[in-house]
Amino acid sequence: MVDGLTTPVPIGTRLPAVLQEDDLLLRFAAAIDDTFAPVHLTLDALACYVDPHLAPADFLEWLCAWVGVEPDQTWSTERRREVVAHAAAVHRWRGTRRGVAEAVRLVVDGDVEVTDSGGSTWSSTPGAAPPGGAVPSLRVHVRAHGPVDRRRVERVVAAVTAAHVPVTIDIEEEST
Repeated sequence: MVDGLTTPVPIGTRLPAVLQEDDLLLRFAAAIDDTFAPVHLTLDALACYVDPHLAPADFLEWLCAWVGVEPDQTWSTERRREVVAHAAAVHRWRGTRRGVAEAVRLVVDGDVEVTDSGGSTWSSTPGAAPPGGAVPSLRVHVRAHGPVDRRRVERVVAAVTAAHVPVTIDIEEEST
């Protein structure tokens, strides 16, 4: 029970008229209302808890874990909200150049360019040479507008790329 919290759905008003005349039953229903008021209000506000733009700041840590994001303790609350909000898009593109670039952009303030050795094409000529290289590789080039934690970038890239693909990470930090 929470002092001063009233239920938005009082049971007594939903009883048949003949039962609403029973004072003992109405007091019993009011006690149940007081007990369930926090449950009703929590369920009514559930969408606010899972929306990263509306969730309470102390709940964002749980949302980060829920969408597979390791929060950086230096991030502001607004930065955490943005990272959680874009996590689904990053997961959708996981393993692609776009997905790697989006994941790195979430943790770095700057421009990210990703190049890989692979490719796909079609040809009406049998035996045409396939695009890309025979050995897989990935290059992530970051032009940061401030300081960058290289280990964090390495962890993010490792989390969204295939384990067998060698990765090269280049970071340029602009001096401010």
